[in-house]
Amino acid sequence: MAQSMYPNRVVITGFGTISPLGTNSATLWKNLLAGVSGIGPIRLFDASKMDVQIAGEVPDFDPVRFMAAKEARRTDRFVQFALAAVEEALEQSNLKCERHDPYRIGALLGSGMGGINTYSQELDVLRERGPRKVSPFLIPSITVDVPAVRIALRTGARGPNLGVASACATSADAIGRAFDTIQLGYADAMFAGGSEAAIHPVGIAAFDQMRALSHRNAEPRTSSRPFDANRDGFVLAEGGAVLVLEELQFALRRGAEPLAELIGYAATSDAIHIASPEKEGIGAGQCMSLALQRAGLNPEDITYINAHATSTPAGDAAETRAIHQAFGERARQVPVSSTKSMTGHLLGGAGALEAVIGVLALRTGWIPPTINLTNPDPDCDLDFVPNLARKAELETVLSNSLGFGGHNVTLVLRKI
Repeated sequence: MAQSMYPNRVVITGFGTISPLGTNSATLWKNLLAGVSGIGPIRLFDASKMDVQIAGEVPDFDPVRFMAAKEARRTDRFVQFALAAVEEALEQSNLKCERHDPYRIGALLGSGMGGINTYSQELDVLRERGPRKVSPFLIPSITVDVPAVRIALRTGARGPNLGVASACATSADAIGRAFDTIQLGYADAMFAGGSEAAIHPVGIAAFDQMRALSHRNAEPRTSSRPFDANRDGFVLAEGGAVLVLEELQFALRRGAEPLAELIGYAATSDAIHIASPEKEGIGAGQCMSLALQRAGLNPEDITYINAHATSTPAGDAAETRAIHQAFGERARQVPVSSTKSMTGHLLGGAGALEAVIGVLALRTGWIPPTINLTNPDPDCDLDFVPNLARKAELETVLSNSLGFGGHNVTLVLRKI
């Protein structure tokens, strides 16, 4: 094992999740290990006239559980998810900004689509009732920096604060950039992650027009089937996750329990197409290799890969080739699974959710399965942990997040 290029150590001391598999991390993990699908008929709007009528909706989400009713009315759903997730993360980490230098604690979150629901509603108001009826809360509800701003307002974090957008790689990039911020000495702790709430008629229609979505309306729970020969597209989902990252010594001095260590981050661009992945996975493979190098690891050191694998024909095959490229002979030996088979695709919230899944895998020694994998694609020829969770000795997890536009992000986590 080589030595990490990073002089300081960054640990995760708390996390919170909102997903189609539950409104907390314990419920998420229980359902993942049981192979439960969170995909079902769309209920957030009348989808009867849509070609795609399925999605991964957050069940029984009531924003008033996490904020005042007045705040909820003035806040887009994607921001509500971030605020709900940070509550769980704060409870677990017990990080209280007022007990430390608040200018050394920041927030870095993002979203791929932002406040699409509020934006659409206010466009209707503009067209039907005129400009004077447009809400003054429109702008501070829809931009991708709003979750970070709202978390700062809630916690008193006065350090670096910004929003990130890199399509489906957004929240993994946010975690990586927060990691860099701590590494460079600009912060002692960061709230990092992302959220998405794009289950809206225009969101469904737009992705469907790109031929990206599954049309298995009659069988929603088997519609997301990464690496399977019969996959026909991803399933749009909503939710998000927030993690608390801290410099190790800062965390120990305040008595926090490190849950896992973040040891590597890399980002590359395919620079090939506005939406389609590079067929051979060259950029994604390079991203994984760079992350391993920066973490001071070799391919044989990785004990589990959480794949981006969304269940699209092109994307899953390209990521498989990328893993072969980065891991060589080790590729067929390391377990790989796609938890999007159960959660669907949270777009900008996916990377943070899957980083949390990586932490939970390290802490429990369980690898969640790739469900609905019944007819493996010959072009997808790795150990994809089909259909049943697997007990394993886990030391390191590599998590991929790949996005439209050629974004590639890899995070590397280590047991602590």
